Amino acid sequence: MSAVTLIDLALALLVLGLAAWVLATATVFRAAVGFVAYGLLLALVWVRLGSVDVALTEAALGGGLTGLLLLGAAARVTSGESEAGQPPWALRLLVGLLCAGVTVGLAAVVLLLPEPSPSLASATAASLPATGVGNPVTAVLLAFRAIDTLGESIVLVLALVGLWSLAPDRAWDGRPGSLPKVPPTGALTLLAQLLPPFGILVGIHLLWVGADHPGGKFQGATVLAAMWVLVLIAGLREPPRVTSRPLRWVAVAGSLLFVAIGLGGMGWAEAFLAYPDGLAKPLIIVIEVGLTLSVAAILGLLVAGPPAESTGRAADR
Repeated sequence: MSAVTLIDLALALLVLGLAAWVLATATVFRAAVGFVAYGLLLALVWVRLGSVDVALTEAALGGGLTGLLLLGAAARVTSGESEAGQPPWALRLLVGLLCAGVTVGLAAVVLLLPEPSPSLASATAASLPATGVGNPVTAVLLAFRAIDTLGESIVLVLALVGLWSLAPDRAWDGRPGSLPKVPPTGALTLLAQLLPPFGILVGIHLLWVGADHPGGKFQGATVLAAMWVLVLIAGLREPPRVTSRPLRWVAVAGSLLFVAIGLGGMGWAEAFLAYPDGLAKPLIIVIEVGLTLSVAAILGLLVAGPPAESTGRAADR
């Protein structure tokens, strides 16, 4: 058995062991921390499988912003509430058995695939030159299955609307209030002052190279959102009011631009979300830029939480 095989086997066992630990641990905070580590390990798994785009997304979303959301939720759950909220052991056993059944089913689907396995990889590679982009993932997301990506961007907008709808009516002119507050001095404040310029460059780089190399709008947007959240948590900036019209336009601009270009395709290429010859790559890049800004804004606002009524609202006006 080669060293590479041993490393892959150890990684697989570590992922399974950590997943079992997250399910079995008794405290919410430990489960949230384990989930973050689990997301980072999954990113390594995707790298080993050659899916760098998926690995970047998993590290940024699964191990990054989603982990931050879970840690924030865990911090708001007291130990008494956590203990009172534990379901009975019979229910936990049933859920565990159902999860195991789903796992076995998925494993069977993968292991029992016919030889050769059905794949559209060859068709994607053959059609790739028509899109003008070199990254097949970008071509699939914004050309071959663009309607799915459009739906995902709209779902993010609806998720933000749903989150904001949790706030009482009297808080609708306030600012998101779910982010933790830290003292104005300390390592986090220093990090929030030094890291964002580099993070912004990394986010722009991931967006720009995504047309031809691993990267893209979601990865770049997640990095930009993380930099924004870092600045907000450090108290260097206040979250914007949810009534801000520029903020709302930024949140929906990517989806609106996507729809506009899609409707334009009905005139210049006789199909919704179709691109005319020679203009596919420029239009894809335009869509990616718009979606990057919107997704970054939405992710940051989702982490910031619903608007909260502030005692100093009158002073802020």
